[in-house]
Amino acid sequence: MKYKILGNTGEKISAIGLGCMGMSHAYGNIDDNESINTLHKALDLGINFWDTADFYGGGNNEKLISKVLKPNRDKVFIATKFGFRYDESSISFSNHVDGSPEYMKKAVELSLQRLEIDCIDLYYLHRIDPNIPIEESIGAMSNLVKEGKIRYLGICEASAKSIERANAVHPIAALQSEYSLLTRDIEAEILPMVRKHNISLIPFSPLGRGMLTENFDINQLKQGDSRLKLPRFQSPYLENNQKLVQSLTEFSTSKGITNAQMALAWLMAQGDDIIPIPGTKKQKYLEINAKSVDIVLSKNDINTIDSIIAKYPNTGERYNEDSLKLTNG
Repeated sequence: MKYKILGNTGEKISAIGLGCMGMSHAYGNIDDNESINTLHKALDLGINFWDTADFYGGGNNEKLISKVLKPNRDKVFIATKFGFRYDESSISFSNHVDGSPEYMKKAVELSLQRLEIDCIDLYYLHRIDPNIPIEESIGAMSNLVKEGKIRYLGICEASAKSIERANAVHPIAALQSEYSLLTRDIEAEILPMVRKHNISLIPFSPLGRGMLTENFDINQLKQGDSRLKLPRFQSPYLENNQKLVQSLTEFSTSKGITNAQMALAWLMAQGDDIIPIPGTKKQKYLEINAKSVDIVLSKNDINTIDSIIAKYPNTGERYNEDSLKLTNG
């Protein structure tokens, strides 16, 4: 495994992390035993940057991770989040955003209990609360650093302006936003802003929620899988995206790599400050993803990938309208 420095922290973390959401939330069937084996496999592969949130499975994801995290605390840089109030009636992100200091104080204590640790390495504000000035949210989070309950601060899905305002209150170590071959809107303003402040970009869904993986088949998604409600997985965009993935797969095959490895290598080629967190609950996919750190795409490769994407522009929005309102706050 290769390692990178997280933002301005000096902390050395694996060049790709492990997104743990799907182990407990949103992506169909749950298999705790396989997920635990996957967490152990991550340790074997040197993947020390794990990502969760109190929202995933209503806290169950943090509880699951604790079974491997607690006895291996010194081997893992753990990130979790607060800001979404869990609604058991919906597996998707709802509009129950709460970035208030009062809610944060309760949320962090519950996360510490579920993770069974004394201090969280990286604590994110999961979304910008439109009803709470970001200065209040970040100010309250900075107090947690003073109290020794968290080490570093992060924010998710924030606009360039919000990033600037947040960083003025307390140094922000990481911005987590969606970034992939299918989602590149952050390149215009947000990526330059995080680089201005030496903030690492942590792309979630770097594989397009599974669409940029091998043999992706919409028909294999189980009932209850949140992806079935997303525009990119529905007509008319689905047909465009299936053609796009097929063309990308042909390119990847010609290079002797998988589509997932190509997509991750492309992301890492965008800069040393970019640390993707592909999610998986299966060991075999984790091993595939881990090998991407050794793949170097040439300039011609990058140009070829860009030309393929340009042929199939009708990819659709990454979220439905309500969820999009919660991004780029």
